[in-house]
Amino acid sequence: MKKIMIFSGTTEGRALVKFLQAYSVQLYVSVATEYGKTCMGEAKNMKILTGRKNREEIYHFLQEHHVDLVIDATHPFAKVVTENIKEATKQAEVDYIRCLRDTGPTMDLADEFLICVESVQQAVEYLCRTEGNILISTGSKELEAYCRIPDYKTRCYARVLSTIQAVGESVHAGFEGRHLLAMQGPFSVEMNVAALHHVDAAYFVTKESGAAGGFTEKWEAAKSAGVKLVVITRPEEDGKSFAEVRELLTRFLES
Repeated sequence: MKKIMIFSGTTEGRALVKFLQAYSVQLYVSVATEYGKTCMGEAKNMKILTGRKNREEIYHFLQEHHVDLVIDATHPFAKVVTENIKEATKQAEVDYIRCLRDTGPTMDLADEFLICVESVQQAVEYLCRTEGNILISTGSKELEAYCRIPDYKTRCYARVLSTIQAVGESVHAGFEGRHLLAMQGPFSVEMNVAALHHVDAAYFVTKESGAAGGFTEKWEAAKSAGVKLVVITRPEEDGKSFAEVRELLTRFLES
C-alpha cells in the first residue's frame, strides 16, 4: 500500500484528502490546529497529525513511516512551512508536489478602492499615514504588527477565527471587546459589508487569498461600502493547480 502525506491548510488540501479517501492508500494528514482537524472528518485509511512541525520533525516522520509522496497544500502565505516541507522531503528523498491555491480574480491596479502591498509590515506603514477605522482580516498571528498604528486601540478592529488559540493571540496583541470579531469565514459580500459598517471602517485589510478565501467577496464589499481595500499580495511560487495535482495523483496510484 502506497503512503501519501498531505500538509493541509486550504480548501484544496481538504478536497485532495477527500479524493484520496476513495483509494487503497495509507493517508497521513498534517494540520496545524485542532480546528483544522475537525474539518477533515474521519476515514479508515487516514491518520491526522495535529500541530506545527519543524523541518527535523517532518524529516523523521517521513523516514519512520516510509512515506512515498508528500503534497504541500498549505496556505500560500505560509512560506516558512513550505520551505521546511521542501527541505525535509529533499533530505528524506521523498517525492514532493506543491498544490497552489486558485489565484482568484485579476486585480485592477487602477481601481480606486484597491491598495496593494507586499507584506503586513508594508500595510502597517501605509495605514500609519491614514485616518479612520480599520478592519483587519489577515489572521491573529500577525496582529501585533498593527500595534504600531497610532491610536490602534480605538482605530483597529480584528476579525479572526472563532478558536481559543486565535482569540487568545488577539487578546494578547491588545484586541478585545468590541474591537475583536471572532467568526468563521469565508463571508458573503453582505456579511463583509455589515462588518465594515459595524466598525465604521475606512480601510479593510486582507491577504490575496483567492476564491476559496473569499477575496472576491471582500473586494466587492469594499467597493459597495466605499472602503479602501488594502491587499497583501500573494508571494510568487512554483507548483501545480488542484486539477493538475489530482491528475498526477491518479497516475501515481495507478502506476
